[in-house]
Amino acid sequence: MKQIILGTAGHIDHGKTTLIKTLTGIDTDRLKEEKLRGITIELGFASMVLPSGQHLGIIDVPGHEKFVKNMVAGAAGIDIVAMVIAADEGVMPQTREHMEICTLLGIKHGFVVLTKIDLVDEEWLELVTDDIRNFIHGTFLEGSPIIPVSSISGQGIPEFMSCLDNLSTMIPDRSSTGLFRLPVDRVFTMKGFGTVITGTLISGHVRSGDTIMIYPSGITSKVRGIQVHNQSVDIAEAGMRTAINFQGLEKTSINRGDVVSMPEALKSSYMQDVAFHFLPGNKKPFKNRTLIRVHTGTSEMLGFLVLLDREELSPGETSVAQLRLGSPVAVVKDDRFVIRSYSPVRTIGGGHILNPIPVKHKRFKPDVVKGLEGIVDQAPKAIIPYHVDESGYKGVSFTDLKIMTNIPEKQLNGFIQELMSTKTVVQYDKENRIFIHNNQLEGLKKKTLDYLGNYHKANPLKAGMPKEELRSKFPARLDLKLFNLMLNQMIKNNRVVRNENMVHLESHKVSLAGDQAELRDKILDVYRKSGLTPPYSTELSNVLDVDTASIDDMLLLLMNEGLIVKIKQKLYFHADAIHKLKKKLVDFILSNEEITTPQFKDLTGVSRKYSIPLIEYFDSINTTIRVGNSRKIRNV
Repeated sequence: MKQIILGTAGHIDHGKTTLIKTLTGIDTDRLKEEKLRGITIELGFASMVLPSGQHLGIIDVPGHEKFVKNMVAGAAGIDIVAMVIAADEGVMPQTREHMEICTLLGIKHGFVVLTKIDLVDEEWLELVTDDIRNFIHGTFLEGSPIIPVSSISGQGIPEFMSCLDNLSTMIPDRSSTGLFRLPVDRVFTMKGFGTVITGTLISGHVRSGDTIMIYPSGITSKVRGIQVHNQSVDIAEAGMRTAINFQGLEKTSINRGDVVSMPEALKSSYMQDVAFHFLPGNKKPFKNRTLIRVHTGTSEMLGFLVLLDREELSPGETSVAQLRLGSPVAVVKDDRFVIRSYSPVRTIGGGHILNPIPVKHKRFKPDVVKGLEGIVDQAPKAIIPYHVDESGYKGVSFTDLKIMTNIPEKQLNGFIQELMSTKTVVQYDKENRIFIHNNQLEGLKKKTLDYLGNYHKANPLKAGMPKEELRSKFPARLDLKLFNLMLNQMIKNNRVVRNENMVHLESHKVSLAGDQAELRDKILDVYRKSGLTPPYSTELSNVLDVDTASIDDMLLLLMNEGLIVKIKQKLYFHADAIHKLKKKLVDFILSNEEITTPQFKDLTGVSRKYSIPLIEYFDSINTTIRVGNSRKIRNV
């Protein structure tokens, strides 16, 4: 059966709690202080069954202006609001503020309950009713029923129940397949059970035995038991008033405002991109970075609202902005929030979340403002490429996209597959499911072409740029998997060529000027004639009267051409000399099973200055392997 939450709203002492008691027999004022003072301070909870058999969870909220923060915490999870107005007083200040809060929270369904009708005559009742119609004009309650009731005599209660039954049919089902989230509105301990939390399960479902995580603390625990309407159940689904007790969780480790979800399913952040509406009833403009109280879900925290495209917002205006909070909160796209002024405390505006985990924006950036304005009312599918593109070279994970789009997992998978099929987005990390926008990938390719082009101009004699040197040109956050994907695509498309660990443009060819060709031939001739006793490269500069940089460039060129072999730093040999020596070494070991270092020295006919680096070179290329004081064949 569909799960529905009814919530009360209205001014203090207008009969909300009494009405609930008349309907259910439950006194929701459970605290000693509430009994003594005769007012509701904390949220109260009850349940009832309508004539149709529909089960309702009920949240009773305080009406006193000092406890509006508690009212917001309760109103965040309701489907139907009963706006309670006493017939003997009519519309009062908290009636108006509660209406603003319900509107800002996006509540769509409700009706007016005109209480205490036994205290007024018919003429007064008619005047109050007309005043209420004017009050609800232009609000989400415009045209809604106004039900006169007396909680003392029971007059109007049947009509109240009938109205609720009709409204219940209009409430859409909540999906139990979405992300499990339960904002905590109450924490207590119960003997024999331990720590218990309660809240309205706003999406998804939870089962006994599930491992959960508390956000923002990151503490994990296991669900020991679940109750819905005081009945133990194995599973609770979206829309249910739910009580959960946990294994080994201390009461002090969880608070109202925390969110219970699955491990690593949410991310807590000190910032959120939002669409903010500044209520028209405000007297002064809202200035950038004004200190505010932010309410979302069941949480309240201090923060600032950064206006991204202006210095102030006039009453009645709406703008994209960024919340900067004093403590982190775990939300998802389209979650509602309410903003109240710091002092004096009153509701001044609110709106909905555009991006729950954004980067910190600089102000007056037209592309940032345009991008956020573009996703305010966009279809879910269109939001995905925006967030992937905004993530830049870092990319965005599937887990983060679920939070940033609030799209059910199966549907999100389908959308991403479509975007990948059109090559709008590319998955570069299959294990962690991380995506990058094709715009960003093409930008990386362009930078690669620029880096290589500049490198070739500065180093015309070098066959290419070392791969790791190329990667170092990019930001440190550029993932190795993304770098390799980009490079492989460019190789496949014949834009670059990779030779071992060197990368060059497909069009790059080493071409030598006349004097460079002459130097190349001279150096090669030196190594050809010197055989196994070549000069160190540092000596060539004096021998040929050429600067060291030119010598080094030419040696690298000859290495890339395969004409000389680098044995160790500054020591090179002609390739033919190395090939001949390798054959002699292999033939000797095959005939004698092994060779000692002195034997190798005799074989080469050179001093230890050359023989030791040479035998170590053959070890390094896996021709030989050292066993004790001898070498044996490793690979021929």
